[in-house]
Amino acid sequence: MKRIISIIAGCALGIFSMPMSAQTPVDLAVRMDDMGAFHSINEAVIKCYNFGIAQSVEVMPVGQWFPEAVKMLQDNPGLDVGIHLTFTSEWENAKWRPLTVCPSLVDKDGYFRAMITKNPNYPGQSIEENPYDIKEVEREFRAQIETVLRYIPWASHLSGHMGSTIYNKELNDLAQRLADEYGLTSLDKTTAQERGYRFASYEGPHKTFAQKEASFIKMLKNLTLKNRPGMRAMFLDHPCLDNEEMRTIFHIGYEDVLADRVGVTELFTSEKVKQTIKELNINLIPVSALTKSLPRAKNKEMASAINNYLAKATEAGLDVHSIMVLQHGKVVGEKWLSASFPGQEHIMNSASKTFTSTAVGFAVTEGKLKLTDKVISFFPDKLPAKVSDNLKQMTVRDLLTMTCGQERANTTAQRTYDQDWVEEFLKEPVPYKPGTHYAYNGLGTYMLSAIVTKVTGEKIFDYLQPRLFRPLGIVGATWLESPQGINTGGWGLYLKTEDLAKMGQLYLQKGMWNGKQLIPASWIEEASRKQVESRPAGMTDAQLKNIDPTNNDWMQGYGYQIWQGRHNTYRADGANGQYILVLPEQDAVVAMTANLQNMAKELDLVWDVILPALK
Repeated sequence: MKRIISIIAGCALGIFSMPMSAQTPVDLAVRMDDMGAFHSINEAVIKCYNFGIAQSVEVMPVGQWFPEAVKMLQDNPGLDVGIHLTFTSEWENAKWRPLTVCPSLVDKDGYFRAMITKNPNYPGQSIEENPYDIKEVEREFRAQIETVLRYIPWASHLSGHMGSTIYNKELNDLAQRLADEYGLTSLDKTTAQERGYRFASYEGPHKTFAQKEASFIKMLKNLTLKNRPGMRAMFLDHPCLDNEEMRTIFHIGYEDVLADRVGVTELFTSEKVKQTIKELNINLIPVSALTKSLPRAKNKEMASAINNYLAKATEAGLDVHSIMVLQHGKVVGEKWLSASFPGQEHIMNSASKTFTSTAVGFAVTEGKLKLTDKVISFFPDKLPAKVSDNLKQMTVRDLLTMTCGQERANTTAQRTYDQDWVEEFLKEPVPYKPGTHYAYNGLGTYMLSAIVTKVTGEKIFDYLQPRLFRPLGIVGATWLESPQGINTGGWGLYLKTEDLAKMGQLYLQKGMWNGKQLIPASWIEEASRKQVESRPAGMTDAQLKNIDPTNNDWMQGYGYQIWQGRHNTYRADGANGQYILVLPEQDAVVAMTANLQNMAKELDLVWDVILPALK
């Protein structure tokens, strides 16, 4: 619920709405620091996220208030999270200890040293004066990263507290290597230019709130004046609230911590700043979008095609919310409508199924299960009193291809919260031999989620984080769960439009992403090709006789939770118009969200209007 509240708050403030100006907008990521250090900072971060302009935060796992920060971040999954790697403890009245044994990084009391470089106010208390052991640094950094990912698996990036990752090349190389290993992005000025963004800062004095506001607005205006197509920037500062806790915090040379950081909170929630951002056509984005968004390539013909498509969709009464078109790995056209916006997670409905089948693919690749495994073997304690021969023969592959042998899906069970959904699925009659009869079955996809959870010990949402979501830069996603705490699998996933496009591009590239093979190409090929004949969901044999399969996108065959389509395409497909369309012949992907009934018309317009523009 808090995720939805956060989105509504942003819409009400007008800061997430699509820019109205024809000018190319500046992308700006406003980033907050030091969450977990103090309760006051935790509270300020959530305030600035829900009612201000900041969409990203760095969390310190060594901080005293890290457990509270975890709870707050879990309640606000749309807040983009970074890991703030720490090996200094600079404050006078509050100190941090490492998570590991690392004698070269601590003082005689076991606390991190105060500073990184020499400081006359703290003689002998810096890293510079006490050489570190790089092996100890790596062990400590790994512990901090893994601690955060254990509780916040959707974290997208890492940074260094007090410059810990940019102090020298050795530490910078270590940070980059660990970021690559854990599927994160390392943020520092050494890589900003190659990633296509710049660090922005106050342009003028910024001790008081009034000075901060004036200098920040000046910076915003100059960003716009200097704007070039594709300009992107990141701004960082440290918010807190005014309370007794923060009045005790300082270090020599920085005694005005409270006033300084309260001013940041006021700045990030300033109505004047929010209005300026809107007027200047500045697009607020999270850090993950700044560093891991898809590349763009302007295409006037596609822009015209999308406008034509949406005009025809409106004329047909179709409530399309968004459309994004990729070709040759770049976004060549995109548009959001119907109060939707780029940073909004949208319900995927049954397009969720393709993500579940991908989780199965990872589990098969890792040897945790086989497609020939019998379904009943995973749940010996949930079987009905009498297990039919057909139920005994049902395999994981039969669930993937919607040929489990059941005549219909038990849709009643998945809407109740006083029953075990696995037990209810296994109770359902299996009149057909598994593998011989196609019948669309959402609860069968839930069974795949339950099986992956059983063999991996993780919910598929968590299991996919390091394998799929983090590498692709998918942040802010959520997935509904059953009463038993298992992700629903066949529905209930919320993603941004660009997340859909990334998933389609991953499949188009046969599992390759940024030079890494995330999942074997052989799995992608097997999952995305026709495995069985298909029919529209819920359609009987009698109804099927009256339909011409040639022009029906639901009668082209079915793979592993993936529909085959006309024009040699395949897709993830969700009720009310959620699509990931993969067009191999055009080297293209089309991602769409909507709220409509006539999904066939939505697809027909893609083939009639968008496809011809993909030359």
